[in-house]
Order: sequence, then structure tokens, then C-alpha cells
Amino acid sequence: MITGEIKNKVDQIWNTFWSGGVSNPLSVIEQITYLLFAKRLDEMHTAKEAQANLLGEAIENPIFEEGQDHLRWSRFKDFEPERKFNIFKDEVFPFIKSLNGRAGSSYTKFMKDAVFIIPNPALLDKVVNMIDDIPMQDRDTKGDLYEYMLSKIATAGANGQFRTPRHIIKMMVELTAPTPKDIICDPACGTCGFLASRYD
Repeated sequence: MITGEIKNKVDQIWNTFWSGGVSNPLSVIEQITYLLFAKRLDEMHTAKEAQANLLGEAIENPIFEEGQDHLRWSRFKDFEPERKFNIFKDEVFPFIKSLNGRAGSSYTKFMKDAVFIIPNPALLDKVVNMIDDIPMQDRDTKGDLYEYMLSKIATAGANGQFRTPRHIIKMMVELTAPTPKDIICDPACGTCGFLASRYD
């Protein structure tokens, strides 16, 4: 179960996003997920490095190739805010989107419309520092963390506080693959995103 301390840290991250101009709960969890994924990739690479050093061998299937060290969480997290923002926006995020991306794979198909929307270096810097401060060595913590964030989305949804991001709408429409003969009902249509995407 997630502890009060970690819950408070997640709440602080959430509030930082809101005060920084990212107020859609789905967008917040999406951006947090990208950052957690970047952190996890570095942790996995570090474990591969440790194993290779122990065995005195080359790293097997490295996540980061030579010359990509600056894309690792443990490196870019300490950059000054402007550099950190540019590295993440222009290099780390595209790296995540194309990771293991064979043309036509499910991963690349559903990541191709993913967007990095953190608007400025100051917000990214704050959020990266806050995420870095959350202890996630325990496997259960990661699951509890996501469960807690999803509960925040459920609460926001009950209050009518979010819209579904366009690339998620597109993915859901592609997965359901409605035909011209189907009847579509979207009673909580808001901006008609699903209906417009279906029409497209």
C-alpha cells in the first residue's frame, strides 16, 4: 500500500503540474508516465551495466548506445533547467517514442501521436526533481503509485474535469474500428472528440 509520504509527494507533483498550466488530469498522468519511463530505462541500463561489470563482459542488449549517455535520467536530471528541457523535448522524448520501434509495431503505432506538453524548463525541472525524490526500489511501490494516480483521475472524472487526449481518442477509435453501419453513442461527448475522430 502506498505510504502517506509517497502520497504527499505525488500530490505535490500533481499540484506542480496544475500550477504550471497542465491541468487536465489525463495529461498530467501521461506526462508523469513518460518521465517515470525515462527513469526506469536508466535503472534497467544501470542494472545491465552492473551485471556486465561483474562478469567482465560487454553489456548485452544495452538500452543506451555509445554517445547517448546524456539521454539517461541519472545524467540529464542534474542539467540546468534550460538544457534539461531541450534535451528531454528534443532527444529523450523522441528516443522513448521510437524505442524498439520496428515500423508497424504496436508500440510505435500507439506512441506516434504521443506528445510532450510540459510547457517550460522551470516546470520540467521541478517535476524531475520531485519524481527523483520518490523511492521506487520496491516493485509494489510502482504499482501502488499508478493505482493512486488512477484514483486521482477517477475523482477528476467524477467531477467532469478532463478531456481525453487526441492520440488516445484516435487509438480507441482504431481499436474499436466502427463501421458506417454501427450506431455510436457518446453521451458525455464534451468537444465531440470521439465522434470527430470516428468521422475522420
